[in-house]
Amino acid sequence: MNSPEQPDPHDETGRGPSGDGAGPGPGAGQGLPGGGGVPRIPAPRVSVEDGGKPLPEVPSPSAGVEEPRAGGTAGVEAAAGAEAAPGLGAAPDAGAESESGGAAPGGEGLDHRVLKSLLGAWALAACSARESIAVEEHLGTCGPCAEEALRLREAVGLLHPEESLDLDPGLRTRVLESCLGRRPPRIPLPEWAAPYDAETARLDALLQDIGDSEWHAPVRLRWFEDDGPISRKTTVAGVIAHLLAVDGLVGTALGLEDPLGEAAPRVPDPTRRTEAYWRASHFPPTRAVRGPWRDQTHELIRTVSFAGGGSGRLAVGYGVAAGHPPGEDGPSIELPLRDSMVERAFECWIHAEDIADAVDYPYEPPSPRHLHHMIDLAARMLPGTLAERRRAGRAAPSRELVAAGSPGRSLRLEVEGVGGGEWFIPLDSPGASGSAECEVAHIALDGVEFCRLAAGHVAPEEAAAGQMGDREAIRDVLFAAASLSRL
Repeated sequence: MNSPEQPDPHDETGRGPSGDGAGPGPGAGQGLPGGGGVPRIPAPRVSVEDGGKPLPEVPSPSAGVEEPRAGGTAGVEAAAGAEAAPGLGAAPDAGAESESGGAAPGGEGLDHRVLKSLLGAWALAACSARESIAVEEHLGTCGPCAEEALRLREAVGLLHPEESLDLDPGLRTRVLESCLGRRPPRIPLPEWAAPYDAETARLDALLQDIGDSEWHAPVRLRWFEDDGPISRKTTVAGVIAHLLAVDGLVGTALGLEDPLGEAAPRVPDPTRRTEAYWRASHFPPTRAVRGPWRDQTHELIRTVSFAGGGSGRLAVGYGVAAGHPPGEDGPSIELPLRDSMVERAFECWIHAEDIADAVDYPYEPPSPRHLHHMIDLAARMLPGTLAERRRAGRAAPSRELVAAGSPGRSLRLEVEGVGGGEWFIPLDSPGASGSAECEVAHIALDGVEFCRLAAGHVAPEEAAAGQMGDREAIRDVLFAAASLSRL
């Protein structure tokens, strides 16, 4: 209940002394019990429909709304509001408004605290386009935020640079070495089998990531034969079937079951075995071939581990000598098991790169230690390959024959980069020893480039980055390195 001295907000009769609503009027005390004035509670409003007055016209939906003229009532009110604004008080400065949490200048209406919280994301380029524009406009008007943004940008530069999502190929080797250094295995893996273990694991990880349709992606296998490049078209699944068939040579030497079964040719030739496996398949190979290949790689690693390091001298029949077409009567070559496992690791890496190129996937070379094993094997095979090419009439005849074990004319093969080294290749006889004193030529090239030359992926004329000395010897050695390749 309001006191007589206080105005009642619902009193429509008491409008002040002059009846204009400025305060209680003469009739403010009327309407109390015993008084005969107007009641203090106003009566309900009368509806416009019941008042008898004409209703206002409703504009049609298509009719446009008339814009107020500049000189009309709206313009006068806007001008009056603009003139009256300074009288309400001076606008607060940017610093005071920022501290109070108001809209920051140049910030697209965003609060200063919000813009300040976005500085870290802006420095990392993680803001949206709209947020970035708002932050950058704010930095032009706010000194403290600009200094903070500069410090954050400098801190971002100290972070680790961007890297590929793919793991470092040497990471697996380092992790295993660290684990085995803390707790040596009861049955250790021979060192010469480590490259094969690592490369098959990397290829298996690549196969795990590709989709079903990519198993049928076309792959062109390349090698060097008869002093010219050769290629064969297959699929990703066909490449794995090829690796399965050729790895079976090592498996049969260790007494394991041959994956070709009765379809295996009598002569252990890699090309014949691959062709036989492809022919025996009623349908083109699919991703189902991954299982047998993976199981065979695990069985090979397990078997050589139980056999111990002494098994590295076991002979593995391995194809046909260079310079001879594959055939039943062609002279076959043999490699000790330790070299055969390195050779299988080398081919696994090369064909993994073929697959990665076919499915547009990045693939790194092997770790430096494993790459060195592969380069060393290729360099040691060069004298025998050079002699086979000479017997086939594809290389220059010997100039200075020497006794076995004696130093003779040599070419210095300098392989640069990680995993590289220096080798002296005897030129006239595979039984001679390479010697720096008898050097007649020098070749320098990158380690990965040399491996791709030995795989037949690089032409001999384009391989060597540096050549010096006997041009004929250089040509013979480069072509001999390319002749190491095959299907």
